[in-house]
Amino acid sequence: MEVYDFGLRLKELREAKKLSQTDVAARLNVVPSTISGYESNTITPSLEQFTRLAILYNTSLDYMMGLDNRVCFYLDGLSGEDQQTILDVVNRLKQSFLSRKK
Repeated sequence: MEVYDFGLRLKELREAKKLSQTDVAARLNVVPSTISGYESNTITPSLEQFTRLAILYNTSLDYMMGLDNRVCFYLDGLSGEDQQTILDVVNRLKQSFLSRKK
């Protein structure tokens, strides 16, 4: 069983958004050393900060905590029809990938 590293997950999410620790600190209204502490596992974020990080990184709390390792994406801001089109494409790709594995 692989050991889960909360700080590493936070760092990966931050870097994926191309944000510095200073950028994140400013958005959460904390000092950059607090973000460094989160990422080095020496400080545990409060529930409020944890929630704000999930919103900032556009991910689920479960993913941030390592309870769910599936990558998720949100279709907010798109019409229902546009969302369905994207889901249809994803399902077709998934079926294509699965059929190649057989």
